[in-house]
Amino acid sequence: MKLTVRETAIFAMLGSVMYASKLIMEIFPNVHLLGVFTMAYSVVYRKKALYPIYIYVFLNGIFSGFATWWIPYLYIWTILWGVTMLLPKNMPKNICPIVYMIVCALHGFLFGTLYAPAQAILYGLNFQGMIAWIIAGLPWDFVHGVSNFFCGILIVPIIIVLRRLENN
Repeated sequence: MKLTVRETAIFAMLGSVMYASKLIMEIFPNVHLLGVFTMAYSVVYRKKALYPIYIYVFLNGIFSGFATWWIPYLYIWTILWGVTMLLPKNMPKNICPIVYMIVCALHGFLFGTLYAPAQAILYGLNFQGMIAWIIAGLPWDFVHGVSNFFCGILIVPIIIVLRRLENN
């Protein structure tokens, strides 16, 4: 996965766009475009999408602190990337938007559950404690999933723009 100078610059900008979008949308708790960007980048750049995704993750750590909350970010976005990579490349165009929206929403609904194992290990929670932590976060995961579903409508337009830019 050797990068060209052009790709390095593009991926740095795309990772920065993810981070900037997160900052802009922080006024709305658990509403953001991170899943949208993760999926769009994954569809267009495939394996190389990990570069902008991890640029975002490290920018988050640099500006918000490399604390225990940050550790799950090392894998949580990779899960969405991996699921997106498993989707068929040649899905019918009329099916793509709804599939992408559903996958993005599922990641939001499951965010707390995906986050919980790291929290359990870091804070010494037993299985029951981890389940309690997940249950306590369900209202926020609901907001996260619903917002990811509706924000997911932007995935296909972003893919179209990125592909056009890559073809020029």
